[in-house]
Amino acid sequence: MNRRGRRAWRSVFTLYLPVTPFVLFALFPLYFMFVTSLKKNSELYDPTSIPFLIRRGVTFGHYQLLSGDTLFWSWFLNSLLVSLGATIVSVVLGILAAYPLARLRFPGGDSFGVAIFVTYLVPPSLLFLPLTTVVNRLGLSDSLWSLVVTYPTFLVPFCTWLLMGYFRTVPREIEECAMLDGCGRVQTMLRILLPVAVPGVICAALFAFTLSWNEFLYALVFVSPAELKTMTVGVFSELIRGDIYYWGGLMAVAFIGSLPIVIAYVFFLDYYVSGLTAGAVK
Repeated sequence: MNRRGRRAWRSVFTLYLPVTPFVLFALFPLYFMFVTSLKKNSELYDPTSIPFLIRRGVTFGHYQLLSGDTLFWSWFLNSLLVSLGATIVSVVLGILAAYPLARLRFPGGDSFGVAIFVTYLVPPSLLFLPLTTVVNRLGLSDSLWSLVVTYPTFLVPFCTWLLMGYFRTVPREIEECAMLDGCGRVQTMLRILLPVAVPGVICAALFAFTLSWNEFLYALVFVSPAELKTMTVGVFSELIRGDIYYWGGLMAVAFIGSLPIVIAYVFFLDYYVSGLTAGAVK
């Protein structure tokens, strides 16, 4: 065996083989959801069938059920619009809050940063009661705007805390040079700091989008019309009826609903990792 062949086998045994169990463990939920969504009901509810294999043929009836008998695609679009809107608002506000906390020195700045993080730890189950009054007084009840307005209550503190840590890793000297050349504080943030901090901003956006996409309580309380429900609430109301669970449809929804998150993380994986690990050595 030549040197190149030995190097290839060495890579297989030292790199790929140890990682394989973790990859299989991470992909197993997607595989199980996809296989279950393609099973016929006769096999799906048979206790003697093998849950990880399809033995009686493939069916797309569960996906047809979602498209024909429910408002699934409207729920999917509502979730996408709400998640994108809440993410944009939260990241922008997080940047505006994180920059002065990370770069400026003023009395109570450190305490204010800790207070923001403590705010993120408050359970949403305690916040939705006062937020209901706020939503009603703003006239936003039973609309998607009620979710876009309320989701930042738990997204902004998280984005702010994450971006504060990333902004502190950017050298101050580049900002000082920009100010010497005539840039103001806002211009320095927009033209100098943010281009350098793109990985941290994308990391915060991915987390905010994921939290918005999976949120259930606020969407259940603030939105009542069936056509305006998000995917998590719509599926809960239509595919779970008392003690009857439409497992095929639920797994189809879970598989489709996981695809946007998977695609987002695949495309921005490098930014996500660099955004999380920035400042770890410090």
